[in-house]
Amino acid sequence: MKDEKGRVPIPWDDIPTPCYVVDEGRIEQNLQVLDTVQQRTGAKILLALKGFAMFSLFPRIRRHLYGVAASSLNEARLGREEFGGEVHVYAVAYRDGEFADLLALANHITFNSFSQWRRFRDQALAADSVRYGIRINPGYSEVAVALYNPCRPGSRFGMRRAQFTGEDLTGISGLHFHTLCEQNADVLERTLAVVEQQFGDVLPQMSWLNMGGGHHISRPDYDVDGLCRIIDRFRQRFDLEVYL
Repeated sequence: MKDEKGRVPIPWDDIPTPCYVVDEGRIEQNLQVLDTVQQRTGAKILLALKGFAMFSLFPRIRRHLYGVAASSLNEARLGREEFGGEVHVYAVAYRDGEFADLLALANHITFNSFSQWRRFRDQALAADSVRYGIRINPGYSEVAVALYNPCRPGSRFGMRRAQFTGEDLTGISGLHFHTLCEQNADVLERTLAVVEQQFGDVLPQMSWLNMGGGHHISRPDYDVDGLCRIIDRFRQRFDLEVYL
């Protein structure tokens, strides 16, 4: 029996609990918004598996998004086997016994530190099908809760500009930052201004930039036009492939 808007009500009393109930219509609406950003800018948007890994919906999601962002070996395997597309991996540190498996699964691997990069560099460069990046810490974030602020004092998430001095970037083709948390495009714009100020001499050496997550693009008041303008400007200025 349909309601006044022609929708079939969910039979809540008949659903076994505990369980997750997902509105596929809302998922599709959100995907359409994300795809609009991709079509307008050429940027590639990834599904962050640590936030949503319901693989029964992967066939629907992969019609719109380019791939997945994984933070562990098993997430990378899930992305490769169930989603397809590009598999991007970032972790604070990698295990010696797992890195070879990651190389077989990933398209991009981002390192949290130069010490991690040096530890795995020889092994990494032997796999010419993978692109490698370094996470940067611009020292600027508007995340209000300190616990979730990756740029707070003492944070070990990513490399600050001073830590690039004297480092050999051979083999590194991209930079990655993640400093937002459910925020609008204006926060990204201010963040990018700091990134450009601090890493403007490094960006021309790169071929891609991952702007991380925390962009609340599907929110009704999100400035989609502003986001597209920001991405277009950055791509044109530095000739970079952009991921979110």
